[in-house]
Order: sequence, then C-alpha cells, then structure tokens
Amino acid sequence: MTNSVDEVTRQMQARIENYQHHFGLLFKDYFRQLRAEFDAPRLSRFTPRGLDLLEDLSLRGGKRQRVAFMYEAARLVTGEHIPGLDEAALSIELLQTHLLVHDDIIDDAPTRRGGISTYYAYKEEFPDQAQTALGLALLVGDLAAFLSLRVLLDADLPSPLKQSLVDVQVTAGAATFVGQMYDLERDLPAVPSEEMLHEVSDFKASRSSALAPIQLGLLAAGEDVRKFDATLRKYSLMFGISGQMCDDYLSLFGDEEITGKPATADVRDGRRTYAIRAVLTAADESERSLVESILGRQDASADDIEKIREIARRHGVDRHLRSEMHRYADLACQEAGSWRPHWRDEAVTFFERVPVWGVERTL
Repeated sequence: MTNSVDEVTRQMQARIENYQHHFGLLFKDYFRQLRAEFDAPRLSRFTPRGLDLLEDLSLRGGKRQRVAFMYEAARLVTGEHIPGLDEAALSIELLQTHLLVHDDIIDDAPTRRGGISTYYAYKEEFPDQAQTALGLALLVGDLAAFLSLRVLLDADLPSPLKQSLVDVQVTAGAATFVGQMYDLERDLPAVPSEEMLHEVSDFKASRSSALAPIQLGLLAAGEDVRKFDATLRKYSLMFGISGQMCDDYLSLFGDEEITGKPATADVRDGRRTYAIRAVLTAADESERSLVESILGRQDASADDIEKIREIARRHGVDRHLRSEMHRYADLACQEAGSWRPHWRDEAVTFFERVPVWGVERTL
C-alpha cells in the first residue's frame, strides 16, 4: 500500500513540475511580447522599469500551485488539450503578482520569494522620496491586476467563456482585497478567535489560491461550476486553512534560508497568526505578558523570537499546529474523494493527495 501511495505521489509531483516548466516558458514569452507591444510614453523611464520589476517578481515564481490546480481541474473533465488554459494560467499568476506587490507594501516587507520586494526596490531607488517609491509600487501592482484581465479579454475564446473566466478572476480579486482588510482587522484584538482566522484564510487565500483556479479549469473544460459550488468551496477552505497554518508555522519555526522571509517579520508586525494565537492561548499569565511585550516591536531580536519559540515548545504549540494542519489537509482529501462519481479518477486522486503532500513537504 505504501509503495502504491508513494508512486501516486511521485506521479503527482512529476505533473506539478511539468506544469512549472511549461508555465515558466509561457510566462517568459508573455513578458517578451508585452514589452514589444505595450503602449507606453516613448520618453518614459518609469514605465519600462515598472515592467522590469513585475517581470522579475513574476518569474521568480514559487510553487505555481494555482497553475497546477487549474490544469488539473480541467483534467477532471477531460485529458484532451483545452484552448484558453494557458491564458487563464497567465491571468492567475499576474493577479498573484499584483497581490504580492500590495501585500509587501501593507506589511512593509523587504523581501519576497528570496529577493527584494518591489516596494523595497523602489525605496532603494528613491531613498529621499518616500511618496514616489510608495506611489510607483502601488501603480505597478495595479498594472499587474489589469494585465491579468487583459490577457483573458484578448484570448481567442467564445465571448460567454471569456466573460465567465473574467468574472471568476474579478470575484477572486475582490475577495482577496476584503481578506487583506480583514487580515489587518484580525491583528487588533489581543487574541482573535479561531473562527476569525479561518475567515481570514478563506477570503485572503482559499478563494484565490484554490477555488478560483479550480473554477477556471472546470469552466475552460465546459463544466457548469455552479452545480459543484458547495463542495469546491469546502475543499478550497480546508486546503486554504491547512496551507495558512503551514505558512504561519514556518514564520515562527521555519528556517529563513528556506522560507525567504525573516523569522521576526510576523512578530515585529504584531500579527495574530495561527501560530501566535496558539502561543497566547496556551501560555500562562506571565508568559503571555512576555509574548505581548515582544509583539509589535520593530526592534524585536532573534533572541526575542527564541523566547517565544521556547514558550511555544514548552506548551506543545509546534506539535499542535502540525496536528491541526494535517487534520484540515485530511478533510480536504476526504472532500475531493467525493468527486469520484462525477469526474475522472486520475485527476480526483491528484486533488486527494496534494493537501497532505503539501503539509509533508513543508515539514
């Protein structure tokens, strides 16, 4: 049985790597064409520089999980090539680039994907003009959002399908903006409820990282996604919660060299993540006072973070988070299993395996 599961996992990982390779070439070609055709003032220096930064952040990539979800969602319906998938993939990742640029402005984050964030690139270029740096980062991020819609509108597809694809992307983008606002609201209470954290995960991550890509793939394959709305949302939410717990776990316990994000970031920003909430809930009164005295301090040091880690480990917070992310991944797997009567077994197996695989790879 283990050998069979391992083989399925290897096949799944191979498919993901194939999508990553295919999309990497596609994205490079997209930016090459964009530069050749983009309508910009002839004398502008800021416009080509903005495109440089968008391309750099976009091509730095990541797991391309959203792209894999979209292609595999289409495979739920058919194994044949489907027109429009590549354009939808470009739209997904351009919208993600937009979200990352703005997220780094909100968090004042210096790094992203192992390199400098777009916002900090502009801050370095305009050290004495803070508003110019901020304005350019905002505008470049917004440009990526509009490009994500443009690529769908320009696709050689039937108008009703284009309209449906654009509707999914607009809906996902709006949900993520609401999620960003709710994310800031989450950090105001001393200890947010778990339900609140789940809602943040739903709006900020699940809907754009899982639900929208699955909907796009199914729509391109000719499926009526409305018939499966409830199960797709449940799967995406369980997957999103598990993934957010993984991210929050790594933010506190992870290796900066691997995550590409300073371990002090969430603590210095006073963010009430799943990990921080678990620490505050488990700690005794004196420990909680110590944690609260460190949270939100911009000068929080590595030693301060280690104090929080020690409290967390003392109360088994690290083990609890690992258990919970596995539990929600398993719930997503079970939900995907219910799709088998409707869709192709091979692709259903992918969606069954990927939540647990994501957790195991993280840890």
